Amino acid sequence: MLKRLAVCLSLVAGVANAQDRPVVATVNYPLAWMAERLGGDALEVLFPVPEGRDPSFWRPGLSKIAAIQQADLIALNGAGFATWTTRTSLPRSRVVDTSAGFSDAYIATQSVTHSHGADGEHSHTGTASYTWLDFAQAAQQAEALAAAMKRRMPELGDQIDAAMPGLVAELTALDAKARDALSALKGTTILATHPRYQYLARAYGLDIASLEWDAGAMPDDAQWQELQDIADQTGAALLIWEATPPDGAMNRASEIGLKSVVFSPLATRPSDGDFVSVMQTQIAVLVE
Repeated sequence: MLKRLAVCLSLVAGVANAQDRPVVATVNYPLAWMAERLGGDALEVLFPVPEGRDPSFWRPGLSKIAAIQQADLIALNGAGFATWTTRTSLPRSRVVDTSAGFSDAYIATQSVTHSHGADGEHSHTGTASYTWLDFAQAAQQAEALAAAMKRRMPELGDQIDAAMPGLVAELTALDAKARDALSALKGTTILATHPRYQYLARAYGLDIASLEWDAGAMPDDAQWQELQDIADQTGAALLIWEATPPDGAMNRASEIGLKSVVFSPLATRPSDGDFVSVMQTQIAVLVE
């Protein structure tokens, strides 16, 4: 009887401890990954974007907004990412804009309106928002996140201090790897199916011309002709897909003379691996 009571008390204590963990809400996978690395098991990370949805333009329902508002810290990407955050009341004292420290280095973009499936019609206006694709900037975002976590969750200070050097070292090594490997592509034009890669291009000296194709959709005849025309004009031989395209799309691109590579910006959680391991693999495939 006493043994059963001890087991029950242990289970109750475990549930209580899980519920007592501080919560960090994030708007994209890179920030979720950073928070997980910094807080370990002592932290609950809330990344509520459903699988298959674009975190840039996804709009949470009322229940998810309520959960985010109650988090101990709300980590934003900044640079216009997650547009819903500008139209929702969030507790200012618990919000950190992780890219604010390099806002003077944001890249301006042209305004283009199109549809993104269930996320509806939207415009790419004002600012390129995939800041973490410059991995040195990603390291700065990790530092901003760590500082905010320590302010809001001082009880995790030792855990964060212990994890931070390793996290920054991984991102610094990834930056160096990208700088070395992608130098092989300098002087050539790369085509991309969607305007996600501005910071990758600037950081690593690449010339990337972007189309406006919806991720996961088969291009229509007019889009294929546009691709043909741009390839002819630029001499491009490489096409980056934001996500795996429908069957036959890569073969069609090959007929135009383009090698296809899927390079996910990792705004959403990958099915395997983590931020660094997936990026390492994608960089290697890009230069094969």
